[in-house]
Amino acid sequence: MGDAIGGMLASAVGIAISPLPLIAVILMLATPKGRRNGVAFTAGWVVSLAALVTMVVLSGSGGDASGGDDGPASWTLWLKLGLGVLFLIMGVKQWKDRPREGRAAEPPAWMKAIDTFTPVKSAGLAAALAVANPKNLVLAVGGAVSIAASTASAGGKTVAAVLMVLIASLCTLLPLGVYLLGGDESVKVLGEWKAWMAAHNAAIMTTVLVVLGAKYIGDAVSGLAG
Repeated sequence: MGDAIGGMLASAVGIAISPLPLIAVILMLATPKGRRNGVAFTAGWVVSLAALVTMVVLSGSGGDASGGDDGPASWTLWLKLGLGVLFLIMGVKQWKDRPREGRAAEPPAWMKAIDTFTPVKSAGLAAALAVANPKNLVLAVGGAVSIAASTASAGGKTVAAVLMVLIASLCTLLPLGVYLLGGDESVKVLGEWKAWMAAHNAAIMTTVLVVLGAKYIGDAVSGLAG
């Protein structure tokens, strides 16, 4: 089970520190329907991510991704190599598209209308950010493939998948927890989180994508050469 958890951990953390869902849920919590929309958004995120991870782990495990005692199956290594290259490309693009100094990034259209959202629309937005956003989709697939390619038992893979979803959902679970339990101070705390993440979005995601790209490529090359 250790290799399953270790393999997915970097991807799960990469999703967890993704600024966009954190900013979205914080903006929702500041609206008149904040409690209902925040809970709906978080639930939509967790369920969607869990469904994606489960599907990939089950599909990969059914395709004998572990390869037995010889290590991961070669197709999983080629897939990780492709994902690693994709991470690097996305990291470069993220950095090139960053707002220039002194300019703020233009917020998405949905962010401007977030105070009009219903719980259903909030859950739908969370699902889109969790599994339709290219960065999070690639991160989630990469982490799930690592679980499927591990030598862990079915129970071990299940535990690793659950942990991956929980860790990757901290970007929504933590703000919601602060809002529900933090009282009046929560507004200030969440505002500071939002401002910091918005200001450092490009640097955070570029670093995550480049590091993960290097890791995935290194793991794949090592496995294919072994």
